[in-house]
Amino acid sequence: MDIILVLEWVIKSIILILFGVIGFAYTTYYERRALARIQTRIGPNRAGPAGLLQPVADGIKLIFNEELIPAKADKFLFLLAPVLTVLPSLIIWAVVPWGTSITISGREIPLYLADINVGVLYIMAVASIAVYGIVLAGWSSNSKYPLLGSLRATAQIISYELSLGLAFVGPILLSNSMSMVSIVEKQQETAWFIILQPLGFVIFFLAVLAEINRAPFDMPEAEQELVGGYHTEYSGMKFALFFMAEYIKMIAISAIAATLFLGGYSGPWVGSFPWLGPIYLMLKIIILLFVIIWIRGTLPRFRYDRLMAFGWKIMLPAALINVFLTAVVIMLLP
Repeated sequence: MDIILVLEWVIKSIILILFGVIGFAYTTYYERRALARIQTRIGPNRAGPAGLLQPVADGIKLIFNEELIPAKADKFLFLLAPVLTVLPSLIIWAVVPWGTSITISGREIPLYLADINVGVLYIMAVASIAVYGIVLAGWSSNSKYPLLGSLRATAQIISYELSLGLAFVGPILLSNSMSMVSIVEKQQETAWFIILQPLGFVIFFLAVLAEINRAPFDMPEAEQELVGGYHTEYSGMKFALFFMAEYIKMIAISAIAATLFLGGYSGPWVGSFPWLGPIYLMLKIIILLFVIIWIRGTLPRFRYDRLMAFGWKIMLPAALINVFLTAVVIMLLP
């Protein structure tokens, strides 16, 4: 095997992991500042200039927090659950293209880790792994409240995964491919799929909000609850890993939404200047992150039975109708 190719994969993997971890830290800062502006507050502004060191201060606090494990918990599974939750949010980046390719010392380097012909299936498979971490977190705590919270969160995720899977079908049909790179290239030839698939984009966006337990679907963080849900018994860095997973997933689903519906890395002059691709994708991610934050600062939380009814009675039929109409239009077009 080409050693240089292996080294290239290792460097790309390290860059993606660092991007996810640093992105997690500063997405929390971005959210707190944006929510403060929406709610006419100041937000974090003490640690460092404009509060930019607040994520560092939060990290230090969590590192030195006391780590507690319930006496009757299954210790191995209790420690494994946060890891199983955060890992999918990191490895899902493997098939997200950041650009075409750049040339360094005569070697052409693609701006993505892997372009597999079933990239969309890979994303769906990896995203579904996180549910195991949530179930194990509640069960291994050996406590009734976390167990009920994990069952509730799991039912929510599984319900909205059906609509999410169907939302992927639109871009697949329009591009005739499951490769994320091919989907972006097809949008460069025609138009952004958000124009051709507005209903599909809305369904995708709502489904992923429910997948990552973001407002208005954030049942585990409900203020009216006496406990937080499946992560009630966690503390310190183990507790932080659950929120790391949530915020890294926020960035990841924004990147995936931008790739599937907003042209991904495509933009003016990308053909002549390939390094513009990551910049365009990053701008789209920042805009979509703001929309997610805006929704949290604007909409009230659903009641749980209304949340489930919305997923099964509205989202799922709408996703099926969107797939049917897309297939009919593609058949009728020359």
